[in-house]
Amino acid sequence: MENVVKQVDAAFLYIIGFSLVLLLLITGAMIFFLFRYRQERNPVAADIRGNLWLELAWTLVPTLIALSMFYTGWQSYLGLRGVPRDALDVRVTAMQFGWSFEYPNGKIADTLFVPQGRPVKLILTSLDMIHGFYVPSFRIKMDVLPKIKTYTWFYADKPGKHNILCTQYCGAGHAEMRSELRIVPESEFFEWLSKE
Repeated sequence: MENVVKQVDAAFLYIIGFSLVLLLLITGAMIFFLFRYRQERNPVAADIRGNLWLELAWTLVPTLIALSMFYTGWQSYLGLRGVPRDALDVRVTAMQFGWSFEYPNGKIADTLFVPQGRPVKLILTSLDMIHGFYVPSFRIKMDVLPKIKTYTWFYADKPGKHNILCTQYCGAGHAEMRSELRIVPESEFFEWLSKE
């Protein structure tokens, strides 16, 4: 199974790296042109309109660069939307100012417990207004809308604790709308799940 976090990170690094290279090239060209083609050396400006090769170059090169960035981003987007079949379904409900997590057996918790080594599908909805479900460690950010179900997923690869935040301002208690994702060994998860 592909690591979606690495895909998202690679897409960001590719786009940022390409943008930095372009920034340096364009800035270097501007400085070069500033001195090479200043008015004292070139009192009459050259007219380059109608130059087919230049027009093709400054149209095709940026188009190809933009398409390569789009392709990289699209691949990571598909990874974020393609949920594995064996994923554990957890219903996530947002409300001012908290999160509720419901498991297939009907158990409800205010902390998201998941088993290590398993993909987890989060089915998201809101009781009142737009919220934003955000787990920075897994690059998950999904808007949570009232009366509309959305979804996202992640692969719980290592045990640990991770922050869950709301990214949409939802009122005076927005800053306190936090929860925790706890990834635990599978045996510990099923023991927790069976407790009332």
